[in-house]
Amino acid sequence: MRPGPSNSLVDVAGLRVGHAQRVGGGYLTGTTVVLTPPSGAVAGVDVRGAAPGTRETELLDPRNLVSRVHAVVLTGGSAYGLSAACGVVDRLADAGIGYPVAGGVVPIVPAAVIFDLGRGGTFRAVPDASLGTAAYDAAAPFPLGTATPDGQVDALPPLAAGVPLGRRKRKGPLHGGSPDGAGGLSERTATPAASGSIGAGTGARAGGLAGGVGTASVVLQDGTTVAALVVANPVGAVLDPRDGTVAGARYGLPGEFDHLQPPRQAELDAWHPENAPSFNTTIGVVATDLTLTKAQCGKLAAVAHDGLARAIRPAHTMTDGDTIFGLATCARPEPGHDTLQEVLAAGADVFSRAIAHAVLAATGREDAPAYLDVFPSALRKQP
Repeated sequence: MRPGPSNSLVDVAGLRVGHAQRVGGGYLTGTTVVLTPPSGAVAGVDVRGAAPGTRETELLDPRNLVSRVHAVVLTGGSAYGLSAACGVVDRLADAGIGYPVAGGVVPIVPAAVIFDLGRGGTFRAVPDASLGTAAYDAAAPFPLGTATPDGQVDALPPLAAGVPLGRRKRKGPLHGGSPDGAGGLSERTATPAASGSIGAGTGARAGGLAGGVGTASVVLQDGTTVAALVVANPVGAVLDPRDGTVAGARYGLPGEFDHLQPPRQAELDAWHPENAPSFNTTIGVVATDLTLTKAQCGKLAAVAHDGLARAIRPAHTMTDGDTIFGLATCARPEPGHDTLQEVLAAGADVFSRAIAHAVLAATGREDAPAYLDVFPSALRKQP
């Protein structure tokens, strides 16, 4: 097996990813949107955490009417952040994309949140509909060198993973934040295949370390693609307690994490993360280009939780709202029994790998250092 061309969720043809984040002026949060093809993608969901914040998850029960979704929103802001989905719904509706009903369409946009309240300094500095709009615009397929319809996002050539594409100042005050320019408030976007402290993972923490967005993909022997995108924000540890390595990296493809090695014992002995109870949550999407039913998408999401539990310990706690969506774009035929088994196994592994990439790419800050800031000897060579 090998990774897809970008080793990210967008290797599943037809899926697009957009990230938007606000930093400064009391903000440290963001929103990530996964856009499906205009006809939608079959979707399921599996919620394992005891404190979820979600939207439209009941609709994904196989017993219920709608089988396809038009976007998935992953966002910071706890329950407040669910407002970000409204901006995505509006954009889709304006484009005529949604479930057809008399008089128009209703876009189907499930969402899930992480808890990152107050991490930028202001408790109610949270994503809103306009940040959802910015994430949508960052995902839309505009040619390079052109602006989005409302000019909100700079369309610059792609940069390295985690490097902002554009930056803009807000016109006037934001709820819970500061006026234009005060406190250095800025709104940025990131490349679709990026990992790190971007989008919904901007203010994420992972077991005392900086968390963030991570993504990974794999192409199976028959050409099927399986990929994941995760927002890693767990209360549990993301390190192997035996040697301090990133636990999810154990499931890497050949060469993927060869730039890493176990850190020195002295660095392990000096690491004493805060163990106080915290509200957190890890959320994400696992997807394939096969044709699956709603029930099979739900199973794909369920096995991705196995990958979550391999990379995070403990997982699914009372203060996590761990939620994973499963998507099928249906570009390839229905799988046989053996192929479906292989896809499910790959779904677990790719989710573990995505968590590892989230932790390794995250930007450290005062309350949550980056992994390689704490364990510099873990870097064997530059990736």
